[in-house]
Amino acid sequence: MTAGGVQQKRILRQVLLWNLGLFVGLGVAGWIADSSALLANAVDNASDAAVYLLSYLAIDRRPAWKRGAATVSGAMLLLFAVAVVVDVVRRWISGAEPLGPAMMLIALAAAAINLWCLVLLRRLRSDDVNMKAAETFSFNDFISNGGVIVAGALVLWLGTPWPDLVAGALIALIAFKGGIEILTSVKNSKTGDG
Repeated sequence: MTAGGVQQKRILRQVLLWNLGLFVGLGVAGWIADSSALLANAVDNASDAAVYLLSYLAIDRRPAWKRGAATVSGAMLLLFAVAVVVDVVRRWISGAEPLGPAMMLIALAAAAINLWCLVLLRRLRSDDVNMKAAETFSFNDFISNGGVIVAGALVLWLGTPWPDLVAGALIALIAFKGGIEILTSVKNSKTGDG
């Protein structure tokens, strides 16, 4: 294995563990706080952890294997987006009472962790399609956390659950955009292979 491959594996292992921790933490907090946005973040981090595992396994593999792993990553993001929209609609119909302060506090901690993961991934400066996918996931998570902080503040200020539902839907939109970007990157890498 090349020195670059060893460094990629080390960083992906760290990012994978951070995202597994976020999945558990955000999931528990989302359930306790009755927050669609936090639960969406939790599911997103679970899918990210799976993608980081695929990227980890793709290091030092043939380009076709790497493209396959990235394709699975992009498809997972699209499926995640659909699942979040279904949850938002369910909560809109059945009602929810999210806790704004808890949303803000947990999302702030998650944003710090996602920013650290993004810093780690950007240190690699790789053109590998799986590493680009991993960066996309971390950047999307960081942006999503900012949206949850704003939604939590609005829930607290307005006393209504709709900002939480809007944040959940926006996280789904960001995930959908990220999935399309990854699949486009895979398609372009195939074209580049001639």
